[in-house]
Amino acid sequence: MVYYKTEEEIELIRVSCLIVSKVLAHVGSLIRPGISADKLDLEAETLIRDHGAVPSFKGYGGFPATLCVSVNEVVVHGIPKKKQFFEESDIISVDCGAYLNGFHGDSAYTFVMKGASSDVIQLCEVTHQSLYKGISAAMEGNRLGDIGHAIQYLTEGQHGYGVVRDLVGHGVGRELHESPQVPNYGRRGRGLKLKEGLVIAIEPMINLGRYTVETAPDNWSIITSDRKVSAHYEHTVAVGKGKADILSDHSMLYETVASNDNLFLIK
Repeated sequence: MVYYKTEEEIELIRVSCLIVSKVLAHVGSLIRPGISADKLDLEAETLIRDHGAVPSFKGYGGFPATLCVSVNEVVVHGIPKKKQFFEESDIISVDCGAYLNGFHGDSAYTFVMKGASSDVIQLCEVTHQSLYKGISAAMEGNRLGDIGHAIQYLTEGQHGYGVVRDLVGHGVGRELHESPQVPNYGRRGRGLKLKEGLVIAIEPMINLGRYTVETAPDNWSIITSDRKVSAHYEHTVAVGKGKADILSDHSMLYETVASNDNLFLIK
């Protein structure tokens, strides 16, 4: 069942999303070669709880951490590990959720080390652009297929990247994952008709190579079948009349990344 939110509920979701945004900004300020993924996770959980919220991911379906930290060929759901140290050519997708006042917030950003190759940087730039192409289609009167088509046309149609089919965006609200599913591929004019009050997470997951993925031995991490890198960006948005309202906020993240000499800014 699809749940439409009131204005008051949307504002509560925004509050949770802004906590997530603060976490992503803080994590971005820490990323450098040699730091471990579990250090980021500890910092994230502390910051979420300091705001009176609860990590959405920790314990969700048995997931053991606050963050999903997915490096290079890991598309999503990477478990942040103690001995997982970042290298100067890595790209690092950080996905975070926070729960406060009965509602979840959800957002993700892929951080790019300055040693990443030009091909990888371009993948991240195009994937980031595709997020906003999808968001631009999230308005009342359009359909879910319009969002997926906008993302797919740019990433696959114009650049030949692989659009992951096995993983999709989703509704957000009292549950972390609600209906409807929001694919990153599709046909214009197909799927659920979008109405004001629908809150969804739009999150393109785009591979440098083929679109196929598989599950790693840890039973959580989703990795590209050809082991080429993957990029992932996500905003939670509320469908509106004329345009979507972006409830998460990467602007504070841009400020911290700009001051981190270890990272290449994707904006």
